[in-house]
Amino acid sequence: MNTKKKKKKLRVAIQGITASFHEVAALTYFNEPIDTVECLSFHALCESLKHNEADFAVMAIENSIAGSILPNYFLLQEYHFSIIGELYLPIHMHLLALPGVKLENIRHIESHPMAIRQCTDFLHKLKGVEIRESDDTALSAQKVKDKKLKDTAAIANEHAAKKFGLQILEKRIETNKKNFTRFLILNRKDGAAKESNKASLCFEVSNEAGSLANVLLAFKEQNINLTKIQSIPIIGKPREYSIHVDVEWKRRKNYDIALNQVLRQTRNLNVLGEYKKAEIKF
Repeated sequence: MNTKKKKKKLRVAIQGITASFHEVAALTYFNEPIDTVECLSFHALCESLKHNEADFAVMAIENSIAGSILPNYFLLQEYHFSIIGELYLPIHMHLLALPGVKLENIRHIESHPMAIRQCTDFLHKLKGVEIRESDDTALSAQKVKDKKLKDTAAIANEHAAKKFGLQILEKRIETNKKNFTRFLILNRKDGAAKESNKASLCFEVSNEAGSLANVLLAFKEQNINLTKIQSIPIIGKPREYSIHVDVEWKRRKNYDIALNQVLRQTRNLNVLGEYKKAEIKF
């Protein structure tokens, strides 16, 4: 009699549906079979993790062409999840349509707003084509298939083309071929990952000359590399901002010293997560 229990799959919340870039990111990061929890918005993704409908969540935070996803910084502050990891996923955008459809038949192109922004050079060259925003790249591909839309194409990945039986009209339509999206891995528990060498922080500084520069100097003095800085408005406080930074270190002690210095120079310092930095591979 086999008494071994079958390993329970991790439940991972993603923005979008199966075959979306978020699912590819989740599968790549965890490198094992998962139960995908589909969420059609980032707010729904956070709610899913908050209410224990998922063990982890995968959230896109920036793209090398389209830039930062600012609303997600607000969500990180609101939900107080812990960032336990990150992933840089190469993004290859394809134009998908029903089999037999030609580019000259296309009158509408649909996809997620971030995907559209990554393909602006290609889209601007098209004449007489309406660009429509949707909740998800893979969902747009599914819509073309389910509704048998012969005049509509979707911008999505190769996984979506295979899943929904669509042909690739045009390959690699992203504006820059070295295109990647950075994803954060979130869970409800606090705690630094083993061998962490990167952290995401947010804080506020006084609205005075040099206040932010003094904070950044504390990192410089401890040889801490600043890899990202992003300001977002503080709701209800005009002209005041919350500063988000990502920092990397070689010696944990230097990071601890810098963090203590920054704590004395800022307000509402919050360590969003300490984790192992990911490599960018194309």
